[in-house]
Formats: sequence, C-alpha cells, structure tokens
Amino acid sequence: MKNFRIFAAGFALSAALAIPARAVHAQQAAMAAAESAVEAPIVHVVHAVLPKKTPAGDYWLKASVIHFDSRQIIVSEANNERMIHTFTYASALQPKMETLQDKGGYQYGDQVKILYQAGQTVALEIHGKPSKPQ
Repeated sequence: MKNFRIFAAGFALSAALAIPARAVHAQQAAMAAAESAVEAPIVHVVHAVLPKKTPAGDYWLKASVIHFDSRQIIVSEANNERMIHTFTYASALQPKMETLQDKGGYQYGDQVKILYQAGQTVALEIHGKPSKPQ
C-alpha cells in the first residue's frame, strides 16, 4: 500500500510538470509563426512643410489665431495645429496692432499670415482679416 502511494505521488508530480511544458512549447510555436509572418518593418515617411522664404531672408507663416492682444499674438500653424508660436510685434507694427485691438482685434480661429525672421519671435508684418467681435 505504501508503494502505491509513492507511485501515485510520483505519477501526479510528473503529470503536473508535463502540462506546463506542453503549454510553453505551444506558445513558442505560435510566437515563431507570428515572427515569420512579419517580413519587413513598416516605415512612415513624413515630409516637413517649410514656410515660404522672401528674398530678404524672412519667412511667411500661415496660421490660425489662438490669442491676440496689443502686446503679442499666439497662433498655431495651418499645416500642423500642434505647432504653437508666440510673436511680439516689431516697433513699426505696434501702433497698428493697438488700433486693431481697439476695434476688436483678431478672434480665435481667424486666419493670418505673419512675416518673421528665422529664429526670431518678433512679427514684422501681419496680414489677415479680423472677424467681428462677439
């Protein structure tokens, strides 16, 4: 009777060890099949849209207004809405922006074109039609 218990315990132990080994083998076979199905990596090519350059070396930026006041304008690029720029005004542009602010100024979503120098945050000229204030 004692031998039967030892035999049963040994059989149960070997069965318990054999079941996970088959599951691991099945997982490895499935992983190998999945890896062989992927032949080449997927590559996305992104082309940057550069702003237009003027002969003087300045750039025009097409943008949508987020915030406007008499000291600065915050815009997001038309081509990439996640690119947000803050421009202050050049001394020659400051009086024009103050009078525009008195009339109501640019509202959220107005389309503008801003002339600026590369690497600078000073707007040299701003073109665009302001919408009616709400």
